[in-house]
Amino acid sequence: MTARLREKRRKEGRGLGRGHDYKPELRIQDVASIGLATRVRGWKTGRVHHFMSQLEWFFFYVLDWSPSVLDIREQFPLDLDETLAIAQQLCIRHPTDVKTKQPIVMTTDFIITVGNALHNVDVARTIKYRNKLSSLRVIEKFEIERVYWANRGVDWGIITEADVSREFVNNVQWVHSHKDLESLAPIAQGTVNVVEHHLALKLISKDSPLKSLAEQSDRIFALKAGTSLAVVRHLIANRRFRIDMNIPIRPELPLRLISKPAILQ
Repeated sequence: MTARLREKRRKEGRGLGRGHDYKPELRIQDVASIGLATRVRGWKTGRVHHFMSQLEWFFFYVLDWSPSVLDIREQFPLDLDETLAIAQQLCIRHPTDVKTKQPIVMTTDFIITVGNALHNVDVARTIKYRNKLSSLRVIEKFEIERVYWANRGVDWGIITEADVSREFVNNVQWVHSHKDLESLAPIAQGTVNVVEHHLALKLISKDSPLKSLAEQSDRIFALKAGTSLAVVRHLIANRRFRIDMNIPIRPELPLRLISKPAILQ
C-alpha cells in the first residue's frame, strides 16, 4: 500500500464514525478477485456492510440479530505506526503489499459495540476458518492484532465456523430483507396486522404446514400469492412471531411459536 493510497483513505474518513456514518477501511471494490465477498444493509446501522469472506457474512447475521449488539464496524483499520512497532518488538514480519512490498494497514474484521443505552463496551473479533489456524504466518499476524487491542484494554478473540450455527444464520438470512414495512409494499400496516392475527390463531391451534396456512391467508384476504409468507418473515424479523432460531424454518413444515404473540394477549 502506497502512502498516497493511505492518505486518500484517511481523507475519505475510512475507519471513522459509528453506526450509519462509519466507513470501513476496505470495501469490496477495493480488493480484487474476492469471489465470496458480499454486501448487506444492516438493521442496526442502516448502512451497507462489506464482507470479504462467507464466514464474515454469516457472523454478521449473528450480530445483527442479537439485541445486545448496538453497533457493528467491519474492516476496522489499525494504526500503522503502532502495528509496525509491535511487529518489531515481537520480531515478526509486518504484512506488506504483494506488489509494492510496502507495509499495509492491518484491519480487524469486526469491532462490535455490545451492551445497552446506559452502558456499552467495544470488543474486537477476527474471523478465520479453523483450517487456517495451523499457519504460523496467520498466527504471527494475529499476535500483532492481539497485542494492539490488549494495549487498549479491548477484548479480542477469534471466531471460526465452529462458533456460527449455520441453521441460525439461514433463518436470519430468510427474514433479514423483510424487517422494514417497506419490504412488503404495497401492503400497509393494517393488512399486516390482520394477517398477523389470523396466522397467529392458526399457528397456535393447528399443526399445519406454514406454506399451506400462508396460502390460505392469501386467498381469504385476496392478497397476491406469497404475500402472507412475506408477512411471516417480517413478523419473525421484528420478533412479533417468536421462534427458536436454531431450528431450521421450512415453509413445508409447521412453524412452532415459543410464546403467544402479543396480538393475541
